Amino acid sequence: MPDSRPVLVTGGTGTLGRALVRTLLDRGTPVRVLSRRGRSPLAPDAAEWAVGDLVSGEGLAEALAGVGTVVHAATDAARPSRDLDAAANLLLGARLAGTEHVLDVSIVGIDTVPLGYYRVKRHVEDLVEAGGVPWTILRAMQFHEFAAQLLEGLTIAGVHLAPRVRTQPIAAREVGQRLVELAEGAPMGHAPEIAGPRQEQLADMIRTLANATGVKGPVMAISLPGKQYAAMRRGETLPGPGATIGHQTFDEWVAEQASVTQR
Repeated sequence: MPDSRPVLVTGGTGTLGRALVRTLLDRGTPVRVLSRRGRSPLAPDAAEWAVGDLVSGEGLAEALAGVGTVVHAATDAARPSRDLDAAANLLLGARLAGTEHVLDVSIVGIDTVPLGYYRVKRHVEDLVEAGGVPWTILRAMQFHEFAAQLLEGLTIAGVHLAPRVRTQPIAAREVGQRLVELAEGAPMGHAPEIAGPRQEQLADMIRTLANATGVKGPVMAISLPGKQYAAMRRGETLPGPGATIGHQTFDEWVAEQASVTQR
């Protein structure tokens, strides 16, 4: 019989979380979203809503009550140290609640890139592995939306800077679909990484997106200094053999976004 218990989703209002919640609901799976804020007006009516704070632990016991599986998609890239407190509190609460499966969303390449945020994500994996709850960890490549974030955030005097690195971006909804598959199965430890169907130059992605959205100003590819970007240029943040490969290319995603905007 299908499990009638809700799946608790942390980070359910983010890019990945929204796609994950929709996929779960489409499959008829009960969903409970954990958020620090009251219910979002954009949340699907069928999703339960639990107010709680992963960092302080407030409201976690209530959010985890009756839950069989947790998908941990919440993260705070601006304050990554908070991710450690959040994961520790979530795992403690899940163990006390008798949760049967914690599924953590991580990032491809965190073993090799000397970036503070990546190191924290690796420590979160360590916590999950030692947390006393059966677990699955899925490492994913950056989403297609990553280019939009850089286009917005790396602009100086009308010039859009783009790190000269390779990536293999994946559609967030395809990661959500894979997470649902994993949530419906037994805990499996480290799942195969997931990536998009094609390697891309990040500068080309940003240029394509700027052209498609009418953003003015040149896109300048630059080789940024530091070990982090050197590792990325060497391809050390790309998926390894055996990765799960998605279907939607970045160009297809851009065309899809343009179509939605024009409606």
